[in-house]
Amino acid sequence: MIRVLRSAVLYIGAALCANGAAAQDLSEYLTGEMRGLVIHDAPVAASALPFVRADETEGALADYAGQYVVLNFWATWCAPCREEMPSLQNLQTQLGGEAFAVVTLATGRNPPQAIRRFFEEIGVESLPQYRDINQQIAREMGVFGLPITVILDPEGQEIARLRGDAHWDSPEAVALIEALLAGS
Repeated sequence: MIRVLRSAVLYIGAALCANGAAAQDLSEYLTGEMRGLVIHDAPVAASALPFVRADETEGALADYAGQYVVLNFWATWCAPCREEMPSLQNLQTQLGGEAFAVVTLATGRNPPQAIRRFFEEIGVESLPQYRDINQQIAREMGVFGLPITVILDPEGQEIARLRGDAHWDSPEAVALIEALLAGS
């Protein structure tokens, strides 16, 4: 029985690694702006908890099933977030579509009017203004410090994480996302 159980676990693990971006060798893309990106050995479950959209309705990361997602945790008071956000918009403008989306999630105390003002001041117009009230999603996903950006695969699982800000429209970041999209 133990041998059968062990075989089943090994089979499932091999199947998970045989498919998906975590199995892709992306090491050649971990240069420049992406040198701090940590690619997980195996996908990690993302939160299923709800967030609040700008129109006050609830959404979830599962709404992006079937797409690669660059999920950015940020806050209105975060100076590096202010610097990073325009590059996230540029990435969305350049690669966003049916297979890829940039999702921004303000975590903690970020009133809707402060988020709107933040986006207006830095000229961001095409990114979602989602809120993670009480930091419930951030806590569940182990987000400590801001900004943190995670990459989710089309199954909604976290495959990579970057702590700190980056220029997500840099050639290295765009090449990495394009490699993910080409491998799906």
